[in-house]
Amino acid sequence: MSEPLTVGAAAELLGVTTRTLHHWDAVGLVHPSDRTAAGYRLYTAVDLARAQRVLVYRELGVALDEIGDLLDAPAADAMATLRRQREALHAKTLRLQRMTAAMDRMIEARESGILLSAQEQVAIFGADWQPSWVDEARERWGDTPRWAQYAERAAARSAGEWQRITDDTAALHADLAEALRAGVTPGSPRADALAERHRASIAVYFDCTHAMQVCLGRRYVADPDYTAFYDAIEPGLTAWLSALIDANARAHGIDPETATWA
Repeated sequence: MSEPLTVGAAAELLGVTTRTLHHWDAVGLVHPSDRTAAGYRLYTAVDLARAQRVLVYRELGVALDEIGDLLDAPAADAMATLRRQREALHAKTLRLQRMTAAMDRMIEARESGILLSAQEQVAIFGADWQPSWVDEARERWGDTPRWAQYAERAAARSAGEWQRITDDTAALHADLAEALRAGVTPGSPRADALAERHRASIAVYFDCTHAMQVCLGRRYVADPDYTAFYDAIEPGLTAWLSALIDANARAHGIDPETATWA
């Protein structure tokens, strides 16, 4: 560069705005060393070199009010500041890597429904489990807010956590069957407690209101596959569980006859 540059030309060369250069001048960061006869700022090669260093420090995340001290500080002081900044950048990089990994898991969970291999799914959920059920669920509900919730929660779960959920659900089914055999009446305190446990077992996947639980109970009764599943645990369990859910919903101000999935 043989001739000093105007503020506009300097800004274009540096890739910043003229307003930025005016601000750097005002705060004493980069002063133009020359002026035209009319008094307009002119930036020399030395000025532009200093401005380039400012840009480097800004890219590194150094605060603007610290850059001037860095530029003018003795070498030892500048190195200490740069080392601290490097440590902060390294920590930020690690955080971003963790965030990226978590985002990757969330994307994978949103696409696949569960971050377990087919073999792991069968080992955890039982020999009757069909991994294809997850694909069918995604195709059916993949665009719904509930599936998004499910995917977000699934992304954070390990095989051990899925095993705990499976064990808790098995314990719930056993307690439901025992309560039915014992003649527990829908609407009783014990029945309501079981209904709340059932709702909580759904809520590990997505938020489940009492009205939504009623809709699930209806589906259990109407869908032969659900009916077969629950009645295999204990004959008559499907209808009794639906009645249990309805009675508990009434206690919470929900009319089962008009309940909707909301």
